[in-house]
Amino acid sequence: MSNKKPRVVVTRKLPDAIETRMMELFDVQLNLDDKAMTKAQLIAAVANADVLVPTVTDRIDAAILAQTGDRLRLIANYGTGVDHIDLATARQRGITVTNTPDVLTEDTADMTMALFLAVSRRIAEGERVMRTGGWPGWSPTWMLGHRINGKRLGIIGMGRIGRAVARRARGFNMAVHYHNRKRVHESVENELEATYWESLDQMLARVDLVSVNCPHTPATYHLLSARRLQLLQPHCIIVNTARGEVIDENALTRMLEAGDIAGAGLDVFEHEPAVNPKLLALDNTVLLPHLGSATVEGRVDMGEKVLINIKTFVDGHKPPDRVLGDAF
Repeated sequence: MSNKKPRVVVTRKLPDAIETRMMELFDVQLNLDDKAMTKAQLIAAVANADVLVPTVTDRIDAAILAQTGDRLRLIANYGTGVDHIDLATARQRGITVTNTPDVLTEDTADMTMALFLAVSRRIAEGERVMRTGGWPGWSPTWMLGHRINGKRLGIIGMGRIGRAVARRARGFNMAVHYHNRKRVHESVENELEATYWESLDQMLARVDLVSVNCPHTPATYHLLSARRLQLLQPHCIIVNTARGEVIDENALTRMLEAGDIAGAGLDVFEHEPAVNPKLLALDNTVLLPHLGSATVEGRVDMGEKVLINIKTFVDGHKPPDRVLGDAF
């Protein structure tokens, strides 16, 4: 790129400190209203930007990328997941794509454990009882939940977040099991005391808790299908802080309604922001509005990653967080 400040279009409101620094460095179009851009607005953005900074709410598909002309050279995604971006088309058009790995790991792993505790100990259900004035007083047998201590945890996707979940699970004396596209290094297995299952089916049938930590790709769409969900034991709890599309949400809802599995903690949904109304009616679910990375520290760190990726690219170097392919 030339010495002229690159035109950067940001699709959502970012932390003030990040937006201020962007204004200092680049020619920036901000989205101060913080409303998701329409398709027409995204097309206009990619046609006039050197750099696009989208979020998970923006669908950057082939039709939109076809409108980029020769100007757009970098998509600096604000977030780790890039399933909303057509990576193949971006590569064909010579557009570099970056993301913000690492900075969300600990926050998302914290949320995963919070959801396991909330579902197993019926925390959200109990809180609703208190707010509606329905508490009859303490009783030895009322609203009993279950321990997570000492249980078998099955992790789907042993990447950064999966490993962070495993470390926390060891603190609860859990036996860690995992399924991954590739087996992790022996040193990692030893550190986490983790048992590898090449067969996801076999692992699902043996664990008490399931944590979904893999990205959404064509290979992982409905990875937890109706057939696989039926392999779970009736006392099993599922937590998903990855992507909603990894689970067949309708099949999961039917099993939760029937009591075929004990509960679910969901921070992501297959058609978000829409949520299956039947899920909303269930007491054995804890449902959150995609809060896995929602800490002040995490969101600022994400922005810092975006700034570094853009500045490095503008200076003529390869940005540190280029997306080179899918990982599971």
